[in-house]
Formats: sequence, structure tokens, C-alpha cells
Amino acid sequence: MSDSEYQNEGGVLEKDDVELQEPKLYRVFLLNDDYSTMDFVVSVLETIFLKSPSEAVKIMLNVHNKGRGLCGVFSKQIAEAKVSLVHQKARKAGHPLRCAIEKE
Repeated sequence: MSDSEYQNEGGVLEKDDVELQEPKLYRVFLLNDDYSTMDFVVSVLETIFLKSPSEAVKIMLNVHNKGRGLCGVFSKQIAEAKVSLVHQKARKAGHPLRCAIEKE
């Protein structure tokens, strides 16, 4: 870009207002399975999603009773990273725990 695109009559450099868009958000859900223990699910919620013990138990009960529980709402990259961490931790511990991402 040339300086003439940024200059006004007083010689002060100005830049046109740039409209920024908020990133699209995605919900991350833990999905129920018949093998992952409730303690393991609570541990995942506390360590990966930074939930308090009471929040983690509430979400874990939703996973157990309703088939899935909302862990949080994140930008796409963060949501994908958290899902990857859950899957890695579950595989390492021998659990089939899975996550799903939905666009908000």
C-alpha cells in the first residue's frame, strides 16, 4: 500500500476502519458410552475443560442420563484442540470416551 492511501490533508496517517468479525463459535459435547467411568469423565471435565468439581459432576450426569453433556462453547480451533485432548486422554486410559462439535 502506498502512503497516499493513508494520508489525509493534514499529512497525518490514517487507516480506514476495518470491520472485524467475531469468530464463529462451536459447542463441545461429551458423548455417553457404556465403558468410561463417571470418575474418568469428571476428571476430563476438570482438567481439559477447567470445570469445578460440582460443574463437572453436573455435566457428567447429563452425559450419563441424557446421552451427552455440554462442556463449553469455543472458537473452532480451541474446540478442535479440546476434542483432540479428550480423545488422547481417553485412549491413553483405555476408555472409548468421545466428543462432538456442533456449530452454535
